Amino acid sequence: MTQKICLVTGANSGIGKEMALALAITGAHVIMVCRNAEKSRVALEQIKAISGSKSIDLLIADLSSHAEIRSLAKTIHDRYSMLHVVINNAGLVLYKKKLSTEGIELTLTTNHLGPFLLTNLLLDLLEKGAPSRIINVSSAIHKWGKIDLDDLQFERRKYHFMKAYAQSKLLMNIVTFELAQRLEGTGITVNCVHPGAVKTGLGSDKSHHMALKFVDRMIKFFFITPQEAAKTLLYLALSPEMKDISGKYFVKGKPVPSSPISYDPVFAKKVWEISEKLVGYLR
Repeated sequence: MTQKICLVTGANSGIGKEMALALAITGAHVIMVCRNAEKSRVALEQIKAISGSKSIDLLIADLSSHAEIRSLAKTIHDRYSMLHVVINNAGLVLYKKKLSTEGIELTLTTNHLGPFLLTNLLLDLLEKGAPSRIINVSSAIHKWGKIDLDDLQFERRKYHFMKAYAQSKLLMNIVTFELAQRLEGTGITVNCVHPGAVKTGLGSDKSHHMALKFVDRMIKFFFITPQEAAKTLLYLALSPEMKDISGKYFVKGKPVPSSPISYDPVFAKKVWEISEKLVGYLR
């Protein structure tokens, strides 16, 4: 992986941190994209110390903000001539409905629109680095998702944190498969994965709430450690077997069916168009 440039969002804790560490150990040049500057600098020094690598950069951006994502993309273009791997890992679940700085429901914009916008803004660099790979960290919970294209922000529907989270991950899967079709012939592959995650940085300012404590217990029971989860992502990012595999949903390193609605091409195009509008188009 020497000289390969790999970007990981949400890289200061949990799976993202383990993935950044694993990539650094392989010899890749790692770009850590994180929101919290103080915590991220601590994570950066830890990863450098363990990996022995100095080829690790830290960029700070709030991926719920489209303005910050556009600024981040500009910085990346200014600093790097190409990219080889982009791992969209950052995400959250919030008990109470909140809005981003742009007035968009926070779970929707962080888990779906943020990765959607960032990935599209970096496609030219990924094409220059081709063969290259995009990995979107989804969740098995996407199968609980119900999408109302006229109410993605729960303005009419009653907000529930798990409904919002499941919807965001289902939307991620849908645009992953749509993007895979759009990228045919470019040398860029894109896949989504349920990594078998553990209790990571997902949470909210109300993490003591009983409902979220219940979710934490479920995660501990059903999911695996961040180190084990990172192995799945590492396989998707590095394995020669994955070179030409695109438009798949992976669980435990194997492609499995996503929710049936994920494969509806007409619905996918509508989701793509609405997503473009919500991020202010992809220019």
